[in-house]
Amino acid sequence: MISLKDHMGPFESVTYFFERAASRLKIGNDSIELLRQPWRELRVAVPIRRDSGEIGVFIGYRIQHNAARGPYKGGVRYHPRADADEVRALATLMTWKTAVIDVPFGGAKGGIQCDPHEMSEQELNALTRRYIQNISHIIGPNRDIPAPDLNTNSQTMAWMMDAYGQLHGHTPAIVTGKPVELGGSYGRDAATGRGVVFCLEEWSRIRKVDPAGSSVVIQGFGQVGSWTARLIGRLGCNVIAISDQHGATYNSKGLDVGAVYEYHRENGSVKGFTGGEDLDNDELLELECDYLVPAAVEEVITVENADKIRAKAILEAANHPTTPAADSILNDRGVPILPDLLANAGGVTVSYFEWAQNIQQFQWDEERVNSELRERMTAATKQVATRAAEEKVSLRESAFMIGVERVERAGTLRGFV
Repeated sequence: MISLKDHMGPFESVTYFFERAASRLKIGNDSIELLRQPWRELRVAVPIRRDSGEIGVFIGYRIQHNAARGPYKGGVRYHPRADADEVRALATLMTWKTAVIDVPFGGAKGGIQCDPHEMSEQELNALTRRYIQNISHIIGPNRDIPAPDLNTNSQTMAWMMDAYGQLHGHTPAIVTGKPVELGGSYGRDAATGRGVVFCLEEWSRIRKVDPAGSSVVIQGFGQVGSWTARLIGRLGCNVIAISDQHGATYNSKGLDVGAVYEYHRENGSVKGFTGGEDLDNDELLELECDYLVPAAVEEVITVENADKIRAKAILEAANHPTTPAADSILNDRGVPILPDLLANAGGVTVSYFEWAQNIQQFQWDEERVNSELRERMTAATKQVATRAAEEKVSLRESAFMIGVERVERAGTLRGFV
């Protein structure tokens, strides 16, 4: 069993939560070892010709953690910190997340260590195509299905689909998160944020609490954060602060989210928005509010700031935003956390819908997509909350127990252990 330390690597942090769940479930050591280790890790060099004429060589990864419950599934991120340890941790989280939301996938993740903000569209196109060429032998619509993640989007997925199709023929089910015109699903862009809102809505119903009038702070204003901000008002919630990588804007009476979105689209940041006052990102995390929604990168809630957080509850719209040590501090303080394995699962759920539509060559309308998403998020939230109450554990421990139990059962049935 990994001991709790102030500072852990990403994979060590995820393994800590997994091993706590495995211990509670009384899973044998052989099964624990099989469930802990990724089944395959591929590291590739991704050389491209830069616009300057020079050759740039980037390092890419595709890590496949576990496929006991179905094909590997997970996004691809472009970020300087997308190293093997981070990608391995995210691949592991995908295994448990797909099990918690009960879609028939395993877990994988991909990444290229680059700064996409310093690259032209032509360079990103070339980078994407070369990456797919280098990993094409381990992906496929019934083997491993990539998707968007940090700094990748529907255009990136279109390039991936085309690059794979040039090698294997037209295969729309090879990636999800594509443009609708190329077989993507209606509702996919908003799916993760919408899933966060559905999760909060059901959790509020379980607790017999009306979310209307609640104050919300959202850290991160990319696809997940911006959609969460735009949709959470439907519950009557009041978004009082929003941040991005450049800074934050705050208005205690509530921000005009639509105006913030337009300002961010035009200026590339929420900083300087005239309807609010500027804050730095550290100040935003420590604002008094009902719900704090980390919706950007990993490990923003740490042992250094956990005691300063004044939110009454946390909704993890990002992957792994809370370190184990911070999680322990917040649990001791009685701050409930709707964990990423649950709250962040809307994206992979609608990715599953997209994959199913591609396999059938039949497109759903957005109303059906959102209705099916609500049903899945509601059911999973009930299961996690019920298990937490029965076992007298946190929501995170409950989610990990459900996910690990389902994957271990699938592995046993297959004869892996």
